[in-house]
Parts: sequence; structure tokens; C-alpha cells
Amino acid sequence: MDKRNWLITGVSTGLGRAFAQAALAAGHTVVGTVRSERDLRAFEELGPGHAHGRILDVTDDAAVSSAVAEVEQSVGPLDVVVANAGYGLEGTFEETPLAEVRRQFEVNVFGAAATLQAALPSMRRRRRGHLMAVTSMGGLMAVPGMSAYCGSKFALEGILEALGKEVAQFGIHVTAIEPGSFRTDWAGRSMTRAARSVEDYDELFTPIREARQKASGNQLGNPARAGDALVHIASVEQPPAHLVLGSDALRLVTAARTAVDEDIRAWETLSRTTDFAQGAQL
Repeated sequence: MDKRNWLITGVSTGLGRAFAQAALAAGHTVVGTVRSERDLRAFEELGPGHAHGRILDVTDDAAVSSAVAEVEQSVGPLDVVVANAGYGLEGTFEETPLAEVRRQFEVNVFGAAATLQAALPSMRRRRRGHLMAVTSMGGLMAVPGMSAYCGSKFALEGILEALGKEVAQFGIHVTAIEPGSFRTDWAGRSMTRAARSVEDYDELFTPIREARQKASGNQLGNPARAGDALVHIASVEQPPAHLVLGSDALRLVTAARTAVDEDIRAWETLSRTTDFAQGAQL
């Protein structure tokens, strides 16, 4: 495999750290973004000379653009970019303050978009590269109590799918990474939880929240194997536009997409009644 330059956002912990470790183990050079000097030092110790840390807030558009430009100048052209930085926000839709919903989108959607957009011009000029972003199985299906999170990941899925069709002509690949439940801190200390205020949701949501907290630390997904999977698809000639990770994600995403297909088929006749008699087909 050719040795490549990677940029991965959010490498302090979780899947971001696992992706970086797998890329380093495969001999690649990895620039990883973190939020503190302590995390920067810890990351660079993973691969002296090959692991390069940068402190970055992905919600600062100007800082993202500057960081990518600096990395390409000091480390080299970026071959693989993984927009991984993000977090989970748990809470029913009615109980989640809109300020928290906006913050969720700032990080999960606009932070990822800024990262990919900053890296794209150089890849386009060189006519090669691989852009990835971590969405979630929650970008292809939704569960109660995660409306803001799933909404942000559905939005990112749409951006990635359209982007992939725009840049394929330049030899650039785009992949949405859709993990299920992995043994990280995502559902534990890293999860932001909206305050409960409406008793009507107790019967539905309390067991969901308790089950998620109980499962934290014992999830089925192995982060190291997710890292290996990411390195693998970065090495193939035709990587997937979507990569679902984990058997739980496969089961839940398949069920959700089947339900959508069933709705479409069931209401197909009504859908067709909204056409003019004559018109342009897209």
C-alpha cells in the first residue's frame, strides 16, 4: 500500500483515536486534531515522526481553513481526510432546547463540512483523494430520544452523497462511515443529555436512557477493527459511498430502510396523483 498523508479530526478518544492508530500502524502519516496541549502530546506519542497533532475547534471555519493549508505546507498534500469530530446529544425533541440543537449541528454538520471543504481544492487540483466523514447508523435510521443527533447525521449524509457525485469526475472518492454501537465513551461521559421536564415521555424514554447508560463500556463494536476497516477502504480502487460498521448497525439500518421502502410502495398511487398531465421528468 502506498504511504499516504491522513487528516483525522477528533483523535483524542473513541473512534477517531482508533482510526488514527490503525493508519499509523499501516505506515501512514497522520495529522490529528485535538482540543488541548495534553491531548496533542499524547497523540504525537503514538507515532513519533508520523503522528502530528494540531489543536483545532472545527466550528471555527477560518481556523479550519488555516489549519488545512498549514498542514499541506508543512506535512504534505493530504490524501485521506476523515471528518470524525462530533458528539451525541440525547433528549426527546420537545425537551431539547433549540440552542442545544443548533450546537449539535454546528459541530456534527458544519464542522465536518468545513473540514471537507478546506481539503477539497487541493485534491481537485491533483485529481485524487479520499474524503470521509463519520455519520452514524443514526444517519440512516432514527431512534426515540436522539432527534437532534440523528437530524445532524441525516444532514451530513445528504451532503456527502451529493458531494460524492460532484467530485467523482476529479478522481476523488467520498465515503460516509456509519458506525453502530462501539466500545467507546460516546454513550458515557462524552454524551450530552438534555434535562428531563415532561413526564409524558417517561414511559417511553426512561428505559431507553437507562439501557444506553447500562450498555456503555460493553458495546458490541470493536474500535480497533473499525480502524482496520477504514484503512482497508482507503486502499481499494473503488471504495464504497457508504460503509456501515457493526452487525447492530446492519440490522437496524436494514430494518429502517425496509420500512421506508414499504411506505413508498404503499402510497405510490397517491404520490403519482400530484403530477401535472404533462411536464419534465428529472
